[in-house]
Amino acid sequence: MSVAISSPRLVDAVDVARAALVAEGEQPGAHTGVTAEGDYAAAHYFDAQLTGYRGWQWCVVVAGAPESSEVTVSEVALLPAGDALLAPDWVPWVQRVAPGDLGPGDLLAAPADDPRLVPGQVDTQDVSLLDADEVGQVSAEIGLGRERLLSLEGRADAAQRWYDGDFGPASPMARNARHACGTCGFYLPVAGALHSGFGVCANEFSADGHVVSAEYGCGAHSDVKAPSGSGSPAYDAFDDGAIEVVARPAESVGSDGPADS
Repeated sequence: MSVAISSPRLVDAVDVARAALVAEGEQPGAHTGVTAEGDYAAAHYFDAQLTGYRGWQWCVVVAGAPESSEVTVSEVALLPAGDALLAPDWVPWVQRVAPGDLGPGDLLAAPADDPRLVPGQVDTQDVSLLDADEVGQVSAEIGLGRERLLSLEGRADAAQRWYDGDFGPASPMARNARHACGTCGFYLPVAGALHSGFGVCANEFSADGHVVSAEYGCGAHSDVKAPSGSGSPAYDAFDDGAIEVVARPAESVGSDGPADS
């Protein structure tokens, strides 16, 4: 590999770079190249034969002052090569959470700037829309629409099913929740006789689209506060020394016979 380095001795300092790695207790593999790091510095690369670091390489930067025959080691680093095994890019939790992820006892705070929620004093026109809808229902129920309506007994049966079901106060999710749906910004009360007891959940990460009891609850209530701090105290820091050795699958046998091991 040709490089624009003023001093050829830096290009030839492979043994100096290797010795620096050995002095650190490492066992570098083959020397794979050298690149310029300035007029008087060069970076030597060696295969890194480390378990769990497939495709990584050692980089040793050597330097030499002008008019001097001495070569010094400036830096030693472990760097990924083109085919290195890398961790996936970090994705914030708010972008990773998906519908169905919420379980009993889990907490899911809505962002402070969540466009789905507005302060309680803001007029969202729900009342005017509800009034217009109720006028239409009354017009239908006096003989211009449905011929039969749900009776008191029918409403009571439905209310009991919903109350005792998966979205009632006795469900595992509700028993592990701190807040009830009746006070949640995602709760849309139903109209009519069941208005005070039931509504529809409008949170896609919870019971989205389901009729829920006002006494039901989950960890995605609009009043749930996000944890403070930037870390994750529920988990210990990742220990780079505790690795899992996974055997690579054997390569298939081609027409030229088995692959080299």
